[in-house]
Amino acid sequence: VAAIKGNEFIFQLLKRMKTVGYWTKYSTGSTFESINSLEINNAVINLPKEHEQNKVGKILSYMDHAITLHEEKKRQLERLKSALLQKMFANKSGYPVVRFEGFSDEWEQCKLSDISEKSYEKNTYNKYSTVLTNSAEYGIVKQRDFFDKDIANSSNISGYYVVRKNYFVYNPRISNQAKFGPINRNKLDESGIMSPLYLVFTVHDIDVSFLETLFQTTTWHRFMYQNGDTGARADRFAIKDSTFMSMPIKVPSLEEQHKLALAFQKLDQTITLHQRKLDLLKEQKKGFLQKMFV
Repeated sequence: VAAIKGNEFIFQLLKRMKTVGYWTKYSTGSTFESINSLEINNAVINLPKEHEQNKVGKILSYMDHAITLHEEKKRQLERLKSALLQKMFANKSGYPVVRFEGFSDEWEQCKLSDISEKSYEKNTYNKYSTVLTNSAEYGIVKQRDFFDKDIANSSNISGYYVVRKNYFVYNPRISNQAKFGPINRNKLDESGIMSPLYLVFTVHDIDVSFLETLFQTTTWHRFMYQNGDTGARADRFAIKDSTFMSMPIKVPSLEEQHKLALAFQKLDQTITLHQRKLDLLKEQKKGFLQKMFV
């Protein structure tokens, strides 16, 4: 049997054994798993020679380090975005705290109904079959992708609202990520349908990406707090459609809207890039663990 000197190798091996459920058969307790030290001491493991232990340990340690770096970079970017959302959109004074050079005018206040209209288009004759959902975390996505199955009753989707590309949707379902429910834009390259529980609206005379980013701020939360209610269901916020559409919002010139929208689009793309790298690294490590350990 090879000498056990590769501490990193043993560390990774034990994590792998936990992942594949090796310890579950020895664990006790329903709330917190507990394993007898004798069972740990008697665990059967396969070890390569010392130099191979060291090489495998170094590779996996490097991957863990890379994963940690991307996780931290992603957290930093998300914190930066959160700070910029607070500072680059106009507050009650009508002026943002931070602005691009060359812009100094006060933002104009208008009602949501001035730049949008509620959509009443129903899925007549079941023309569309792609059911969408409005997630606080992921935005507007296909229901099948989000839940891994169709939740809607296919025999009752004729009463669903049609959601075309760039339509906005308000979901009154509240969560930790969306205190008053999320408002998102359909960025999919196809039309879909949504339950009549959602409020669907179209917009005009405004940069759609700017408005989408504005709804990621908290500037509209006070209005919701003052004009709505959690209603009978604790997980759903209640507000009349007409009241919602009267929401006051502050908007700058179209040129400033475009610059703001582009800046946050680039920031979102960078965050997404780090998430993809993270997913790839984790998948690669998973593959290595499956192939490197017996």
